[in-house]
Amino acid sequence: MMEMITSMVAEKPVVIFSKSTCCLSHSMTSLMRGFGANPTVHELDEMANGQQIESALLQLGCQPSVPAVFIGQRFIGGSKKIMSLHVRNELVPLLKNAGAIWI
Repeated sequence: MMEMITSMVAEKPVVIFSKSTCCLSHSMTSLMRGFGANPTVHELDEMANGQQIESALLQLGCQPSVPAVFIGQRFIGGSKKIMSLHVRNELVPLLKNAGAIWI
């Protein structure tokens, strides 16, 4: 299952594993779009193998499992980590280095 996650984030600057009912996931997606990034969003509750992917995300250390944000093919963290990076002005450089934004 880890290989599946690796392939799902490959060659994409920003990937968010989400659930369609999760307001924090929606907020993370909106935040990334606000910077001009176009994240690839995988709604686990709408995928046939969503529960297996969620289990793999938990094994990666995502607590809770969503939102799980990958930038530049690297697991960065959930909403708390992303907001912490944003407050410290460290999120935009990460997005730029990943090729997600060019500004």
